Amino acid sequence: MKTKLAVIAILASGALAAGAENTGGISCCMLRGLRESYRPTAAERALANAAAGASLDELAHTRASRNGADTYFSHKVESKGITDQKRSGRCWLFTGLNVLRSQMMAAHDLPELKLSQAHNFFYDQLEKSNLFLQSIIDSADKPMDDKRVDWLFRNPLSDGGQFTGLADNILKYGVVPASVMGETFSTDNTSRISSLIALKLREDGLELRKMKAEGKTDEEIQSRKEDMLKEVYRMLAMTMGEPVESFTWTRYDKKGKPVSTKTYTPLEFYKEYAGNDLKNDYVMLMNDPSRPYYKLYEIDLDRHVYDGDNWRYVNVPIEDIKEIAMESIKDSTMMYFSCDVGKFLDRDKGYLDPDAYDYESLMGVEFGMDKADRIRSYASASSHAMTLMAVDLDENGKPKKWMVENSWGSGANDGHLIMTDKWFDEYMFRLVADKKYAPKRVLDVLKQTPELLPAWDPLFSDEK
Repeated sequence: MKTKLAVIAILASGALAAGAENTGGISCCMLRGLRESYRPTAAERALANAAAGASLDELAHTRASRNGADTYFSHKVESKGITDQKRSGRCWLFTGLNVLRSQMMAAHDLPELKLSQAHNFFYDQLEKSNLFLQSIIDSADKPMDDKRVDWLFRNPLSDGGQFTGLADNILKYGVVPASVMGETFSTDNTSRISSLIALKLREDGLELRKMKAEGKTDEEIQSRKEDMLKEVYRMLAMTMGEPVESFTWTRYDKKGKPVSTKTYTPLEFYKEYAGNDLKNDYVMLMNDPSRPYYKLYEIDLDRHVYDGDNWRYVNVPIEDIKEIAMESIKDSTMMYFSCDVGKFLDRDKGYLDPDAYDYESLMGVEFGMDKADRIRSYASASSHAMTLMAVDLDENGKPKKWMVENSWGSGANDGHLIMTDKWFDEYMFRLVADKKYAPKRVLDVLKQTPELLPAWDPLFSDEK
């Protein structure tokens, strides 16, 4: 009897295993096939032994790329001192202020100038808190599982950002020298204070939705929102210091002699030493091959200020971006630039090159997606902003490599990153340039009515 039952059990298990092949699960037969497919050669066994105790990046690092990098550039805008965002996601702010200070120093023949990131970051976090709270009020009639409401509660506050948010911030709050408002532990290390404010904002958001559901008046809701923002202001002031309303600053010449001493508001200082119309003088460009070129796009809620502007950009081929970038560099003008910096990065050399790491040979697997497919599948997106300031052209005027001023402090190449033109093609995404360097075919796109993209589009995670 036992033997007969055992035979039945074996037959039943075999039937279940065979049936599992049609359910989408991994059946016994499939698993057996997977195991049999792996028959490593002696060389592959040696690689597996090495991979067990070493970094895959180190094993995939090609021999040729270990040699010294060529640091010569035919066209270069000299940077004015490397900054360090430390353990914060403020690359967008450092990049924007680095571009701005370069222009301010050149226009006024200043020997040096360091601008305060803390000043603008304080107001950035305050404005983003208001953006969240007011957006919660605006969508309070929608259910919690509505896509927009869900996205808001998932993303109440970020230390990342983009150029349009920077423009709104500076044109409203101005800029100040770094000596006026210096860095604190919480501006250098933003995760804890940002997470605490985000926690409070989520709590506040639920309360505002409840007030709306209970039929409270708009005046009552707005008054309560202002009280909530007072708490945010308190948290920011305690950890970052309170921004000044005015300050006295002495300008020196290149010999170190004082030229003038004046009292400014932050906005007066910006207007006197920069004065750029950040909203109208620049064009925001994107290279997104997953969408049609020469179209204008806007990303919903991708802004820093509630009553400010969403990120709006012209999608163009990479060749157009290169043309504009080269013209700008040749005219000694740096640009706001962002990319997917983590791909094929050699930190020790400060070098970005897709040929520097051969993962395919190491793993015996082909990685075949192009840029458009990487965007569609969330495999690649803009992750970091830097200052584009050099290009090396060949005898035919074609770019061989590019250089950016980074905000990771001193390091390889004195804090700069060098990228091959091939890497630029694959992992560069955004460029902000003065309109005077853009051809008519690009500027004409600005006349279009933009196509509105949702905040959760795969390409628009905040830049860090």
